[in-house]
Amino acid sequence: MPFTQEEVEAHLEKLEGWELEEGRWIIRKFNFSSFMKGIAFVDEVAGISEAFNHHPFITIDHKIVTLRLTSWDDGGITAVDIKEAQQFNELYEKMRSVD
Repeated sequence: MPFTQEEVEAHLEKLEGWELEEGRWIIRKFNFSSFMKGIAFVDEVAGISEAFNHHPFITIDHKIVTLRLTSWDDGGITAVDIKEAQQFNELYEKMRSVD
């Protein structure tokens, strides 16, 4: 069941860098020091996504990776989107700490 806009906004207050877009996506841009570090991040994102069986839209613009999440089948943002976004944030922090 999708969250209401108010519920999404409450969750986003706890998710660094994520924003609600068009009322149906949560989106975050991740900045890297090099193109290849961004690609390594995307490779790890793919593994997390497969484990969730829930896949983000991914855009790679040189050193910026943008992830967009929504639950199409449920018609909006769900707990799965929030949990996955948390894992992407944890991955980003882990990768930045070794950069």
